[in-house]
Amino acid sequence: MVPFGGWEMPLAYPSGTMAEHRACREGAVAFDVSHLGAVRVEGPTAFDHLQRSFSNDLRRIAPGRAQYTHLLDETGSVADDIIVLWVEDEVFDVMPNASNTSRVVSAIGGEDVTSQRAVIAVQGPRARALLATVSPDAAAVPRFGVARFDWEGIACVVSGTGYTGEDGVECAVPAARAEELWSAILDTGVMPAGLGARDTLRLEAGLPLHGHELGPGITPLQAELGRVVGWTKGDFIGRAALEEERAQGPRRRLRGVVGEGRQPMRDGADVFAFGRRVGWLTSGNFSPMRERGIGLALVDADAQLLDGDAVTVVQRGRELPATIVRPPLWPPRVEE
Repeated sequence: MVPFGGWEMPLAYPSGTMAEHRACREGAVAFDVSHLGAVRVEGPTAFDHLQRSFSNDLRRIAPGRAQYTHLLDETGSVADDIIVLWVEDEVFDVMPNASNTSRVVSAIGGEDVTSQRAVIAVQGPRARALLATVSPDAAAVPRFGVARFDWEGIACVVSGTGYTGEDGVECAVPAARAEELWSAILDTGVMPAGLGARDTLRLEAGLPLHGHELGPGITPLQAELGRVVGWTKGDFIGRAALEEERAQGPRRRLRGVVGEGRQPMRDGADVFAFGRRVGWLTSGNFSPMRERGIGLALVDADAQLLDGDAVTVVQRGRELPATIVRPPLWPPRVEE
C-alpha cells in the first residue's frame, strides 16, 4: 500500500505488477479506482455551465454517453483531465483526478460525492465476458456509454471507460456495498491489479497522466490532444490562449520513445538528437509487453522528429539509444 492523492492505494497484489499487467492484456483485471473524484452537477443550467468550463464540446455526445475533456486555466494549460458522464437529462457526473477534486469543485461547483461511492474498473479482452456472469447489464454498456444498473438490489452506474488501452468498464457502486461487488467480480477469475500495472498499462497505451504529460505549462495542443478542444462551440476557459497557440503552432509536442534495451526509462531524463538536447521524458518505465524501456517525451517542435528517428535518452549519466514512435507504444504499429 502506498499514499496516492490523499488515499492509501495498492501498488501491487501478491501476483506482482508484471503478472497483473499481462493479465490485463491477455485476460481481465479489476482495479479499485475509488480515488478518482466524483462531482455531481445537475439542473437546467448544468449543460451550459459545463460547456463554458471544459474544453470539449458536449454537443458531440448525449445522455447515456461519456466524454473525455480538459479543465484549462487562462493560459491554456491543463488544470485537470476529466471524464464527464452524462448520466441522464440534466444530470452529469464529473470525474477528476484524485488530487484535483477540490480544484475542480472550486472551478465548476457541484457536489463532491466521492466518498459516497467506490469505483471498480474491470479491464481486458475477457473483462466483459467475465463481468457478464455477475451483471449482464454492466457488461453490455458500449464503449464510452453510460448506464444505470441494478446488482443484488444495489443501484449502480457503469461507463464504458478505462485507462489501460484495453476494452472494459468502470462500475460505480455505493461505498457501503463495494466489497461485495469487488468479491463477486474476483470470484469469476478476474485478477486484482494495483497502481503499478495501471501506470505501465496506460504508458504502453500512450495515455497521459496529469502531473506528467499534462499540467502547468502544458496545453492540449502540446500533448497532441487537440481532439478534446471544441473549436466550433462558444467561449470556454483558456480558449483565447489556445487559439493563439494554434495560430503560431505549439513550441513542443508529445512523442513516444522506445529504447533498444531492457533498462527502464525514468521521467525527467533528457532526450538528445542532432547533437543537442531536444526535450525530456514526462513518463518512463519498463514495458512488460515489448520487454524494453519506454517513455513519453515533450520534444521541441523545431527538432521535427519523425517516427523512426533515433534519439538518445540520458539518465543518471547513462546514454540509452532509443527511437521516436508515435503512440500508442503497444501494440507496435505495423510500420515498426
